[in-house]
Amino acid sequence: MNKQHSRAKRIEYRETLWQVIFRRKKEDDVDEPDKNKLARVLNLVDLTALGVGSTLGVGIYVLPGDVARIEAGPSVVLSFVLAAVASAVAGLCYAEFAARVPRAGSAYVYSYVGVGEFVAFVIGWNLILEYVIGTASVAKALSNYIDAILDYPIKTTMTYLFPMNVSFLADYPDMLSFSLVLLLSVILSWGVRESTMINNLFTVVNLLTVIMVIVSGLFKVNLYNWSIPKQDIPKSAKGGEGGFMPFGWAGVTAGAAKCFYGFIGFDSIATTGEEAKKPKRDIPLAIILSLIIITTAYCCISSVLTLMWPYFDQDIDAPFPYVYDQLGWTTLKMIVSSGAIFAMLASLLASMFSMPRILMTMAEDGLIFSMFSTIHPKLRTPLFSTLLSGLFAGIITALLNLDQLMNMMSIGTLLAYTIVCICVLMLRYKNDLDCNEPETSGFVKTLGKYFNLSNIDNTNKDTERISTTIIVSYTCLSILFSFVNVQQECFATIYPWCDENDSNVTDFQQGCVINTNNATTPFEEACVNNSIVTYTNVIVATGLLLLMLLLTRQPQSKKQLSFKVPLVPLIPCISILMNVYLMTKLDLITWIRFSIWLAIGLFVYVLYGMKNSVEGLRQKEKSKRSLPSSVELVDQLYTTYL
Repeated sequence: MNKQHSRAKRIEYRETLWQVIFRRKKEDDVDEPDKNKLARVLNLVDLTALGVGSTLGVGIYVLPGDVARIEAGPSVVLSFVLAAVASAVAGLCYAEFAARVPRAGSAYVYSYVGVGEFVAFVIGWNLILEYVIGTASVAKALSNYIDAILDYPIKTTMTYLFPMNVSFLADYPDMLSFSLVLLLSVILSWGVRESTMINNLFTVVNLLTVIMVIVSGLFKVNLYNWSIPKQDIPKSAKGGEGGFMPFGWAGVTAGAAKCFYGFIGFDSIATTGEEAKKPKRDIPLAIILSLIIITTAYCCISSVLTLMWPYFDQDIDAPFPYVYDQLGWTTLKMIVSSGAIFAMLASLLASMFSMPRILMTMAEDGLIFSMFSTIHPKLRTPLFSTLLSGLFAGIITALLNLDQLMNMMSIGTLLAYTIVCICVLMLRYKNDLDCNEPETSGFVKTLGKYFNLSNIDNTNKDTERISTTIIVSYTCLSILFSFVNVQQECFATIYPWCDENDSNVTDFQQGCVINTNNATTPFEEACVNNSIVTYTNVIVATGLLLLMLLLTRQPQSKKQLSFKVPLVPLIPCISILMNVYLMTKLDLITWIRFSIWLAIGLFVYVLYGMKNSVEGLRQKEKSKRSLPSSVELVDQLYTTYL
C-alpha cells in the first residue's frame, strides 16, 4: 500500500509540474485592473510621443553612420526598411494584444494569456534585460556623442586614469552615463504626468531636428556617393566592392539585425495599459502611428547621410557632427548636436519608464520578489522598482561598451516579438466556445482534419489542437530555415560565383568549409556543400509554405476586438520567420551572454516563482477539494489491478 501511495504522489507531482509550465491567465482576469494603483493620465498624443521618443534616439543619430560604414554601405536604407518591416508586423501583433489585455506588462502579460506561465516568465525576464540594456545603451551612446562633440576629453582622461583591460568590458568606467541614468530615475519617480510632459518636450525638439537634418542635407546630395566604384575607394578604408551594396545582400541583412535596434522601443507603449485613459483604443493606434513616424524618419535620415558623404568615411560615434565639420557647417552642427542630445534623453526617459512597470507586473503575479510591486501612495509610481532598476542599468552602462549592449538588447527583443506573434496565432485559433469534436482515427481522416476538408467554421478542441501543432511546427521550421539561410549567405559571401579561378580559395577553406579531408579541392568541397545547403533551403521553405496553408484552412475564433491583426496567419507567420532570422544573424558571444541571463532567470523562477505564483495559488485553491479523491482513485486502481 505504501508503494501505491508513493506512486500516486509521483503522478500528482508530474501533473502539477505540467500545469505550472502551461497554466494561463484568462483574458477576463486581466481585463479590468485595479484602477487605484496607477494614475490614468495618458492620452493618444502622450502614448505616440512615448513610442516615438523611446525609439528615435540612438538609432536616428548614430546607427546610420555605424551601419553604413561597417555593415551595409549606402544600402543601409534597405537595412532600415527590412528592420522596419520586421518591427511593423510585430507591432500589429502587439496592437491586437493591447486591445485584448489593457494591462501593464506588455509581451509578458500577452504570453501569460496566450501560452502559459513559464513562457511568460521567460519573456518577462527578457523584457527586463531589454529595458535595462536599452537604458544602458542609450545612456552610453549619449555619453559617447557628447564626448565626440567635445573631441573625446572624457575618453582620454578616464582611459588614462581608470583603464579596464578586460575583453568583455568597456575601455573605461563611464561615469557620465551612470550619472544621467540616476538623474532620470529620480525624475521618473516624481510622477507620471510630469515625466510625460518632459518626454513630450524632448520628442518635439527631436522631430524638429530630424526635419532640419533632412531639409539641410538635400542641398548637399550627391548621387555619386551611392555608386562609388571599387577603384575610387582608398586602400586604407573598408569599402567592400563599392556601389550601392558594397558588402552584398549579406551586408544588408547583417545591417538589418543591427538596425533593428533602432526600432526597439515602440513596445514601451504596451506597458502603459494601466495608465492610458482609453487603453483598448489608444494603445493600438499609438503603436501604428509611432511606427509610421519612426520608419519615415529612419529612411530619410539614412538616405541623406549616405548621399551627403561617402559611406566608408563615416564617423561611427557621431556621424552628423563629423559630416557637418567636413562641409564647414559649424552652426548647423551645434543645432543638430543639441537636438540629438534631446532625442537621446527622450529615448532614455521612455526606456526607463517601461522597465519598472514590467518588474511591478511580474511581482504582482508572484513570479519575482514582491518588493518590486510597491506603489508609492502619494506619487502613485513604482518607486522602488524605478530606483533599483535605474541603479542596475547605471552600473551596466558604466561597464560595457555600446556594441555589446546593442546586440544584447536586440536578441531579447526579437525573442519577445516572436513569442507575441505566436501568442496571437494561439489565441486566434483558440476554442472559445469550449466545443468538442468526436475523435477520429486513421491517417486519411487525420489528414482530412489538417486540411479541414469538412469545412468546419467554428473552433473546437480538435481544431485548436491541430492549429497548435501547426504553429509549433512552423516555428521549429523557421529556426531551421534561418540557420540554413545564414549558412548559404556565408557560402555566397566568401565564394559568390563558385568560380574555380577565384582567389578566395584560402578564405573559403578557413571559413564555411568545415571538413575538406575527402575533397579533391577546396573549391569542389565548397560547391558540394553549397548545393546541399541550397536544396535543404528549398525543402524547408516548401514546408513553411505548406504549414501556412494548413493553418489558413483552420477555423478562427470569432471573438470581437477593437483591433485585429489583418491577414492572419500570414502577417504573424512572416514576423516569426523574420525575427528568428535576425536572431540567427547575431554573433555567438551575444548568444552566450543571453544564455547566462536566461539561466539566472530559470534559477529565480524555480526557487521563487513556482512557489509564489498568484495564478498557481489560485488554481491550487480551486483543486484543493478534489485532490484527495484523485489520490483515492489511484489507490483504488492499484488495489483493483495489483
